[in-house]
Amino acid sequence: VQLQASGGGLVQAGDSLRLSCAASGRTFRTYTMGWFRQAPGKEREFVAAILYRSSSTVYADSVKGRFTTSRDNAKNTMYLQMNNLKPEDTAVYYCTADEGIILSSVMRSRSWDYWGQGTLVTVSS
Repeated sequence: VQLQASGGGLVQAGDSLRLSCAASGRTFRTYTMGWFRQAPGKEREFVAAILYRSSSTVYADSVKGRFTTSRDNAKNTMYLQMNNLKPEDTAVYYCTADEGIILSSVMRSRSWDYWGQGTLVTVSS
């Protein structure tokens, strides 16, 4: 499956932004999808995931209550709605997909098979 993330940009603290991840290739609806981010000089970290089977969602504590991920299987697209953005949210955001990943593994980047190119989100204070 090929993934294309978009929607990044420069915003101010407190603003909102919505990222999109368009998938092509194999059957989108059978893939669990996720978001990771990587800030300069830091390791890639888990942000959110949405399971294919139930569309249940999982979030990192740092974004819980501010970010919401969703998917539209008809459009082969996943979204990340980011509200009340903070300067520490500044990072390159990556979308990822995996067909067989289990819930206990979603927070580990090496568990995921497919990655899109990143989209840069910059939050100014």
